[in-house]
Amino acid sequence: MGSSESPQLRAVLFDRDGTLVVDVPYNGDPAQVRPMPGARDAVDWVRRNGLATGVVSNQSGLGRGLLDRAQVDRVNARVEQILGPFDVWEICPHAAGEGCSCRKPAPGMVHNACRKLGLETSEVALIGDIGSDVEAAEAAGAVGVLVPTPVTRPDEVARSRLVAPDLAGAVRLLLEKA
Repeated sequence: MGSSESPQLRAVLFDRDGTLVVDVPYNGDPAQVRPMPGARDAVDWVRRNGLATGVVSNQSGLGRGLLDRAQVDRVNARVEQILGPFDVWEICPHAAGEGCSCRKPAPGMVHNACRKLGLETSEVALIGDIGSDVEAAEAAGAVGVLVPTPVTRPDEVARSRLVAPDLAGAVRLLLEKA
């Protein structure tokens, strides 16, 4: 992080699919939104500790024409109904291979979220379920925490500096470091 004193954690960003909610590929149906085990408690714990919350989510279904923005917005509204309001949302609408600066593992969404929150990236952590989430955090200068699921590759786990068994464990790890 550059200095001998670590910056104070002021926000936690979350990946959406596979981290906050069960991953339903290209989901445009709010009725299919189901929280991951412990997600509400973990997000509430972050809020009770006075930290901002946000979501950064690749939504390549938009770029591929499988979803429209209204569908994504309805799904995101359902996520907030279940998990409570988030301070910032960042969505990458691009398909893989479009070369955008926002699609994780690129750091664009993390930078944008920090700008909207008025924070330095060193004051932010990102929790996700795959390597590109952690890579986006680290590329931005934020802390990345991996919460592996059955789709997480072993090499992604091996490369991640911070790994937690579940969302509650990831939040606990971050708050203990804060």
